[in-house]
Amino acid sequence: MRFGIANPGSNINSIRIIRIWNQAFAIPPGLHRSPRRLEGKIVMTATTETPLLDPVFLHKLEQLELVSRKIFVGRMKGERRSKRRGSSVEFAEHRNYAMGDDLRHIDWNVYGRLDKLFLKLFLEEEDLHVYTLLDTSLSMDFGTPTKLRYGKQVAAALAFIGLVNHDRVLVDTFSARLDQGIHGIRGRSQMWRVVQYLERLEPSGASNLTAAAREFAIRHAGKGVVVVISDFLDKRGYQEALRYFLARNMDIYVVQVLSQEEVEPELVGDLRLVDAEDDEIAEITISAPLLKRYRDNLNAFVAGLKDWCTSRGITYIFTTNQFPFDKLILNYLRERGLVK
Repeated sequence: MRFGIANPGSNINSIRIIRIWNQAFAIPPGLHRSPRRLEGKIVMTATTETPLLDPVFLHKLEQLELVSRKIFVGRMKGERRSKRRGSSVEFAEHRNYAMGDDLRHIDWNVYGRLDKLFLKLFLEEEDLHVYTLLDTSLSMDFGTPTKLRYGKQVAAALAFIGLVNHDRVLVDTFSARLDQGIHGIRGRSQMWRVVQYLERLEPSGASNLTAAAREFAIRHAGKGVVVVISDFLDKRGYQEALRYFLARNMDIYVVQVLSQEEVEPELVGDLRLVDAEDDEIAEITISAPLLKRYRDNLNAFVAGLKDWCTSRGITYIFTTNQFPFDKLILNYLRERGLVK
């Protein structure tokens, strides 16, 4: 994050901030975003960033696997045991023969003993598709580390877990529209492609999750687990966008990332707030009642997203950029059922 004063002689500081502050002025939920930067002279810049995933953490991730609460039929055989019954090498149980069943699956040993026809059933291996959808809009370029940086780490960790377990991993990003991502890779040898792709991402444009979700539903015909990583501070709201995933009967996880500076802002004085994505301006005077109103509306917005998701079978996960990333993956996501 970068700080500066636009007009040193003025008694109003100019700050780049997204529309999350406008909640304090009774603007409807959905018109919120978050601070981006202070205009004017730069007096602090980001330093060289560390790798997305360090080797010690990668070793811990190797012990995990992604979990789906639903059963999906892949286009190819995978290496994940399913509750489905099919043809494989691991025996599951017997069932009575019915007219039209494949004679090759009859257990002739049982027939010789009981003079009855039974079929051998096996655990079917399925090909799990793991989709990650990461918000790269300008509102994600805030905080230390930025929300985008934190989101990249989450996306990289989930991709690595999927790849080492031979799931089909797909990574997409969006701002105003869905970008071209990485599709259908498999095996840990492909992890370098994910890291390279994520490291090169830069924040840009205004967020339009609805348009991205619509294009996602058209582009990807398969079902699977989809993880949406965003601050969800979108003018258009989130309901219509998430309905596209619900209509596809996908196993949906929503990870909302806010910066600690958004949750507990440390601002004082007279400020000119400029939206990071569309340059809308609001001039305010920071006061205790205003900060309380802001926090109340922010909490209501977060709670509304959580309740909407929970009531529709979507797993909602909230985090800030200050929550330890390793604990989020190793503990919290395990508790919420995404990994085990």
